[in-house]
Amino acid sequence: MKIILASSSAYRQGLLAKLSLSFVSIAPQIDESPCHDESPEDLAKRLSTQKALAIANQHPEALVIGSDQVASIDGILLGKPGDFGTAKKQLILCSGREVTFYTGLCVHNGQQNRTSTRVESFVVSFRQLSEQQIESYLHKETPFDCAGSFKSEGLGICLFTKLTGNDPNSLIGLPLILLNEMLLEESIDPLLE
Repeated sequence: MKIILASSSAYRQGLLAKLSLSFVSIAPQIDESPCHDESPEDLAKRLSTQKALAIANQHPEALVIGSDQVASIDGILLGKPGDFGTAKKQLILCSGREVTFYTGLCVHNGQQNRTSTRVESFVVSFRQLSEQQIESYLHKETPFDCAGSFKSEGLGICLFTKLTGNDPNSLIGLPLILLNEMLLEESIDPLLE
């Protein structure tokens, strides 16, 4: 069965490649705006499902994987900052606090017309950071395309005191342990492919 990752994210592509499965990536075109009063968890779930189904409509026989990540601190959504100034504001807000990342994961099996969506949460505890540390980090790693303004797989690890969750891959955008479980439910075993 053809496997499609409903994403243009190089981070997600790199993670899925770890499972040694043959796949292609296609960017879904959806509106990622949150709905009024939508919780971060519900937003991640809805967007991951919409991404998978948007691609599934174009490739009805494929197995499509959709994922989306939402970061939240005290109910405030932290998106991809896009620029230095926004990233600096986000990291100042996060300094000395906990941020919860919700990663929605959807697997749509077109041959069985079955869709399964789950959300994995991961909590990041930030160190108390000085403005100088924040600015230095942002200049060195430029994580402007990452929710929460950091790359945990790089120098961003120095921003934290603790990471709490099932799978650190979920911080990068694709919880591989959960994905493996969902693939096994669809009779796809990466160890046997």
